[in-house]
Amino acid sequence: MRRLLYTAKRLALMVPTLFGLVVLVFVISRVIPADPVALLAGERATPQQIEALRHRYGLDRPLPVQLLAYLRQLARGDLGTSLYSGRPITTDLFGRFPATLELTLAAMAITVLLGVPLGVLAALYRNSWFDHLLRAVTVSGLAIASFWLAIMLQLLFSMELRLLPLGGRIGVPPPRALTGLFVLDALLTGNGAALRSALQHLCLPAFTLAFPALATVVRFTRAGVLDVLHSDFILYERAMGLPRPLIVGKYLLRNAMAATLTQIGLLFGVLLAGAVVVETVFDWPGIGLYAVNAIVLSDYNAILGFTLWSGFLYVLVNLLTDLGLMLLDPREATR
Repeated sequence: MRRLLYTAKRLALMVPTLFGLVVLVFVISRVIPADPVALLAGERATPQQIEALRHRYGLDRPLPVQLLAYLRQLARGDLGTSLYSGRPITTDLFGRFPATLELTLAAMAITVLLGVPLGVLAALYRNSWFDHLLRAVTVSGLAIASFWLAIMLQLLFSMELRLLPLGGRIGVPPPRALTGLFVLDALLTGNGAALRSALQHLCLPAFTLAFPALATVVRFTRAGVLDVLHSDFILYERAMGLPRPLIVGKYLLRNAMAATLTQIGLLFGVLLAGAVVVETVFDWPGIGLYAVNAIVLSDYNAILGFTLWSGFLYVLVNLLTDLGLMLLDPREATR
């Protein structure tokens, strides 16, 4: 019962968070000097044609009226229509979301599979040459800008060594669509050529997206393991003569992973909603690139749709992270 109440409370908190996000972005998008109607009408449009378009899209009404109309539209599950593509925003986002999800899952796989073991080793061999080297790498991971790293990787692996593609998502006809994830679809359909091409195109953007997240996971895992390493129950297990791998795997990690699990959940939400720079540099056809194009074209509806979509994903991942922490440590439900 306590877990259900905790889950219900967390779900209730999503509503004001998303409402505040919508209102904030809506107001900001309307006060910026760019005029999407003028851009849409073209340079040769007359003032009368521009005003007619502005009236057609409801942009000539007072700001509170526009906001109320948009909230009513959202209540019906309608994110609106793109001013430029003419398609529903929901259709555009659903069409591009699998690409972003695939990129994010690949980045998180790199982050978790490398970050957690490296963080544990850095804590177990504290102040060794390995620990110092890893700390230098993690600091650089947090300091290096993603766009600069992406360009450097392109120059090295694509332009100089010619080992990996410069950009895009696949270089051959894509596999038969089952999930929208090219790697998974290629595996399910047995399409070796598509699988090889999809993995090659995924390597550079996934590593670029994962690098700062990897640094964060290593640092939090190291700190968590160090906090638990000198606990009384760990000293007791050592005194009992239990093998070190058993102590680390069964007793130490479970108590040291709370902070790391929280960061993994937060990072997944951040990467899923904010892979804008990486998708732009690598021309990855996901929702991040869609957002950049919407901003360049001042497509208000697309910007609002992307923001609400990203905010919902971020809040949902945070909720799932909190539920995972509650399962790991039931005391979280009482806080």
